[in-house]
Amino acid sequence: MNRKRKWRSDRGQVAIEYIGFVPILLFVALCGIQLGWVAYAEEQADTAARTAARVQAQKGRGGEAAGRAAISGGLASTAAFEWSNSADAISVTVTLTANSIVPGLDAHRASATAVMPNDDPKGPRP
Repeated sequence: MNRKRKWRSDRGQVAIEYIGFVPILLFVALCGIQLGWVAYAEEQADTAARTAARVQAQKGRGGEAAGRAAISGGLASTAAFEWSNSADAISVTVTLTANSIVPGLDAHRASATAVMPNDDPKGPRP
């Protein structure tokens, strides 16, 4: 009987360990997803800045609309554009906000700047 009693006392041990380890696995998985989301937001900011600067430099207008169109998903609504125009170059800085899916982390602000030579024959426009 001692042998049977000892065997029964170990029942459920794996379930208890599993329940304790699942939150750690979920946290690590969420951190991995968050890292991918931040990298995606950085890439979207870079693409939007290059597109906006290129269109503004070539046509003299429509840069912000082109930049917003280059951003996919829900990040376009968080985009902020800052322009710096001169006779020689068009510079734009795009800032996007990537929300956090990991509890306790703040939203990430992805920012990218692009400079293109001013190809507009009419010169810089505000």
